[in-house]
Amino acid sequence: MIALPSMIRLSNLSLPLDHTEAELRCAIVARLGVREDSLKEFIIFRRGHDARRRGNIQLVYTVDCHVEDAANVLQRLEGDQHVRPTPDMRWVPPTVSVKAGGEHARPVVVGAGPCGLMAALVLAQAGLRPIIIERGRAVKQRTADTFALWRKSQFTAESNVQFGEGGAGTFSDGKLYSGVSDPRYLGRKVLEEFVKAGAPEEILYLSKPHIGTFRLVTVVQSLRAQIEALGGEYRFETRLEGIETAPVDPEQVGESCAARRITGVKLSTGEVLPAEHVVLAVGHSARDTFAMLHEMGVPMQAKPFSIGVRIEHPQSIIDTARFGPQAGHPLLGAADYKLVHHASTGRGVYSFCMCPGGQVVAATSEAEQVVTNGMSQYSRAERNANSGIVVEVRPGVDFPNEPLAGIAFQRQWEKAAFIAGGGDYRAPAQKVGDFLAGRASTSLGDVVPSYQPGVTPTDLSACLPDFVVASIREALPRFERKIKGYSMEDAVMTGVETRTSSPLRIARNEAGYSPALYGLFPAGEGAGYAGGILSAGIDGIRVAEWLVKSL
Repeated sequence: MIALPSMIRLSNLSLPLDHTEAELRCAIVARLGVREDSLKEFIIFRRGHDARRRGNIQLVYTVDCHVEDAANVLQRLEGDQHVRPTPDMRWVPPTVSVKAGGEHARPVVVGAGPCGLMAALVLAQAGLRPIIIERGRAVKQRTADTFALWRKSQFTAESNVQFGEGGAGTFSDGKLYSGVSDPRYLGRKVLEEFVKAGAPEEILYLSKPHIGTFRLVTVVQSLRAQIEALGGEYRFETRLEGIETAPVDPEQVGESCAARRITGVKLSTGEVLPAEHVVLAVGHSARDTFAMLHEMGVPMQAKPFSIGVRIEHPQSIIDTARFGPQAGHPLLGAADYKLVHHASTGRGVYSFCMCPGGQVVAATSEAEQVVTNGMSQYSRAERNANSGIVVEVRPGVDFPNEPLAGIAFQRQWEKAAFIAGGGDYRAPAQKVGDFLAGRASTSLGDVVPSYQPGVTPTDLSACLPDFVVASIREALPRFERKIKGYSMEDAVMTGVETRTSSPLRIARNEAGYSPALYGLFPAGEGAGYAGGILSAGIDGIRVAEWLVKSL
């Protein structure tokens, strides 16, 4: 990695919540052991907080510093793991020759979620004029369709929380952090493109950045405008229905272990679009697409995922438990949490997609089923905190170890939730006190559920596997030890949360394409290679680079 010799990255620098900029500068000077006038400038690279001591919460910084004689400072502090040269985080775009770019059909990107968006943007920046196929509607129209389900129980199969421009992440908390390994700083490229598209600049330095649903809508529209300005083309309300193939010609594709190659894609409009390279970024709910690919013989396998419920508490309880007397400080915002318990059932129980100051939303993509998810706006100012509390399920243990069996398992419990909720897209709900006592809820208490189009008090055990119910019952009192009030009587649980990740993985080789079909690049969360907006965007860049390299 190339280092910038005049810059030093200083990490793990702690200051009180209400410090001034001058105090931050003094702390940098003291930590580096330099004269005040030798620090020419500094840039905040990352800012988080350490809330382990609730009465003395500290802001924790990583800063890039321009100092005189940086080489000597680095040599003097050589043994300090928190002082190092600032790495060069600039993304180097893939290049394609004019000849290569002109002799191939335009690449096709299937899906306009974060993975497909970033893949299409990189391909467009490389001059390849991608065609983006999206089964749902453009984000503005899609938002209207989604609100129709939430407010009027009117479901639209091809335009909802799962399908449409922006993908499932559009109706979420808009979290932009990930635990994936990112040695090439592809995540930085994603964040920088989001900022250029209208996201707040703070996402570049906050340790847990988010932008919320409404701001994501603006970002998605701006990214589309950039892609189109570079020659990209969108086809909304157009579903991938098949792939045309031919035997591999070694002279055309070089050394390839795949027996067949792509020649075109069949669309729901009746058109067959010539194509040689297809980025498959369909998301984790494109069940009909998975079935079509499986029937074609595209290699895939079942993988573990998790199911459970959404749990809601007053946000004030979470803030107080996490931040104590400093709850409500503007630099801290609404508190989040991350909880894990290893149950005696042998299952992991954990919080998933925690949304501070948000709401629980209807997230089904199929008729007469109920699926929940969480969403927050940028302000995170709603009354309740919500999170998934989910339990891992395993192929070969909880459902057959076959590629599409996990989908059948999801559908079983989504249908049960639809019935338990009353058969009109209301969701089944239960107070935590009743759930722990093993009795059905007949009414709700002080915590008002945020799910629209409404909930039906009932017994959630009717729409969850027994081992999931047992595991969550064991976990909730353990979580109470970490967050006081977590197992409060009136906290509300709403079911079911089934779309935590893709229930299958579509195989790809080291060059990024399917080992059975040259030119098919499985990508993102739906193909089993990402989980969340940022990691999906990273995978979209990676796959676009592989595609360019294949030219």
